[in-house]
Parts: sequence; structure tokens; C-alpha cells
Amino acid sequence: MFKSTKTALLGGAIAIASSGAAFADAHGPSACLITKTDTNPFFVKMREGAEAAAEAAGMTLSSFAGRVDGDHETQVAAIETCIANGASGILLTASDTSSIVGAVTQAREAGLLVIALDTPLDPIDAADATFATDNFLAGELIGQWAAATLGDEAANAKIAMLDLAVSQPTVGVLRDQGFLQGFGIDLGDPNRWGDETDPRIVGNDVTAGNEEGGRRAMENLLAVDPMINVVYTINEPAAAGAYEALRSIGRENDVLIVSVDGGCPGVQNIADGVIGATSQQYPLLMASKGIEAIAAYAADGTLPENTPGKNFFDTGVALVTDQPAEGVDSISVAEGMELCWG
Repeated sequence: MFKSTKTALLGGAIAIASSGAAFADAHGPSACLITKTDTNPFFVKMREGAEAAAEAAGMTLSSFAGRVDGDHETQVAAIETCIANGASGILLTASDTSSIVGAVTQAREAGLLVIALDTPLDPIDAADATFATDNFLAGELIGQWAAATLGDEAANAKIAMLDLAVSQPTVGVLRDQGFLQGFGIDLGDPNRWGDETDPRIVGNDVTAGNEEGGRRAMENLLAVDPMINVVYTINEPAAAGAYEALRSIGRENDVLIVSVDGGCPGVQNIADGVIGATSQQYPLLMASKGIEAIAAYAADGTLPENTPGKNFFDTGVALVTDQPAEGVDSISVAEGMELCWG
């Protein structure tokens, strides 16, 4: 059975470790879940999915998280602890997709199955597998929707790009570049954001994926051009912050905001008119499928397979809006609320 958990600290990271002295026990395999934080509803739902799947598989699960997004060092410490304590596998959402590769290599050399969740490593094959949303497609869907909603005025758009962090490449780059391609803007290097030359892009700023960062980034870009009328945001907390900045100058009703994630607060923000559309992803499924893969690997060495035609296992994405656009597949807010998290 799944072991009860208690909260502890590990090198500055928040660890939710199984009761008992070790991760692995005599009764079955064990797994680790290492997320960027334990407060973002996306990662909370991910942990719920891992816990439910571990209980069903009779596995011991230990969960770790950094205090803030970008807390790379504590993720390395967590990987080292998982190796030392005999885990069968690790599910990882990496804060630094390239710097973490050394620790991941050590884990794989020690015989652990390492699955990247949501955020591919750099290079992607540094992990045994990746279970994720097609983040480029997620961005592309909101880009297509925004362009179709504006119609002919898309040619005159003034776009603010509210990204995650300076570190590249990341999930944030995939979403950013997908949005631009969906909107009809030529990309520069698709592994980076901010190098496009289309004059419709007012600028890029970083948000750290939270509301305060979204507000600050929006204020910075409004200072460049107060007539911005399209706002791409890395996620829904950043979108909420951007909306507040726009509301402070009375422009909340004439700017189109799009986002990615599909958490319940974000879907509700579509209903409330804060966000026009979001691309919904499914963290619970990422984690539950990841635990199932570790259980299979522990049982007989079976390795997970990618979705045909992709270099990762695709856990799906859907555009959520109550203003459907011709030629862009979408689901309603009501449907999104049935599938949301957080």
C-alpha cells in the first residue's frame, strides 16, 4: 500500500517523504516525484496523480519540491537522495533543463528510470522518457485563436510577450514560439524567444510564472507601447497579473489575453472575461502515467514508449474558450471546468 507522508526539509527543498527510514521497502518498488515548487496548483495536481497511481500500484512515493521556481540546487539534492535511498525511478519537472543533466545521468547510471514531466530536458534524450503536453501545440492553439478572433486586425496587432524566465530553452520557449507561429509570425531560432523581427511584437518580459511577475512585466511593456492589444502569457497566474496592470489604466476590456495551463482559476478567469482563451494541459495524467511506467520498469525492465511521430509521450492539450474561432478546435468553459485542476 501507499505509505503515509510527512513534510521535511532537504537542502532547502521541501520534501514530502514516506514514513519509515527509506524510500524503498521490502514490499515493493519506490519512486520519487521532484517538482519545481509545491505551491503551484499544477504541481499539486501532479502530486495527486502520482500519489493515486502509487497507491494503486502498491508503491512507496516520496515527493520533493524547491521553494521557488528555478530552485535548481535543491532538485539536484533531491535526485542524490533518491539514488542513495534505492528508488526505482524518478519523475522530474526540471527548473534548469540543461544543468540538471549531470545529476540525471548519475541516476540513470545507478539503474533508476528517469522520466521528465511537462518540461523536456536539454537534450531531451538525457531522460529515459518525457511525459508532457505538446507545449508548442499549446502555444500554437492560442496563437491561432487570437489571430482568428482579431481577423483582419491581426495585421495591425501590438503584442506583448510575457514569458517565464531568461533561461532558455524551456517549456516557456515552446509556448512562446508556438503562439507566434500560430499567430502567423515568422520565428527566429525556434529554441529561443525574443529574436523575432516582426514589428507587431512590442517586446518580451519575464514573469517567473506568477501574478506579481505578470503585473510587473505588463507594466514594463505598456511603458514601451501603451496601445498593446494582444497579450501572450506563459501561464494563467501571469495572465491575472497582466489583467490587473491593464485594469489600473482602464484598458482591461480592449486587450485580448491568452494563456496556457487550464487550472480551475484560469478557466474561471475565462468565464469572468479576464482571459480570452487558454490551452489546457493535464498534469494528473502526466504523473499517473509516469508512476505506471516506473512500476512496469521495476517489474520487468520495460521502458516507456513515445507517442507515434513524437519524441515524447503526449498527454494531450485542448483550447478552452467560450468564444470559438472558425478553424480552431476548442472546448467550452463548462467542459474545461470538468477537466481543470487547482
